[in-house]
Formats: sequence, C-alpha cells, structure tokens
Amino acid sequence: MPRNQQTDVVIPPKRNRKTQRYYDSELYKERNRVERFFAKLKQFRRVATRYDKLLANFMGFVKLAAIAIWLR
Repeated sequence: MPRNQQTDVVIPPKRNRKTQRYYDSELYKERNRVERFFAKLKQFRRVATRYDKLLANFMGFVKLAAIAIWLR
C-alpha cells in the first residue's frame, strides 16, 4: 500500500501499544454505527442470501429491512 495516500486513522490502537497513535474518535463512533447497522441488516435472511435476482426487488427489501431496524 502506498504511504503517500491521504487517509485518516479511524480504528483505535491497542491499549498495551508502547507508542499510542492518534485516531479520530468521532469518526470511529460513526464507523461503528455503520458497521453495527450492516450486521443487523444481515440478520434478515432475504438480504443476506440475496434471493431476488432483480436489483429493484433486492433494494426494495433492503429499504424495508432498514425501516424495520429503524423502528425498533
């Protein structure tokens, strides 16, 4: 991986690391929320296995599952 890319460290370092590096804690919180949402979305079997062949049908069920998660 090239070192000259402009990237931000998002994942916090391990606590026992000798030299602690800086990370953006607010960005990490947002990333965590997105990852947890996708984990919840994958609990819907129809989304995880993608039974629908057409993209419109699949995206419709993804939206329906997202609404169900949001209403919980």
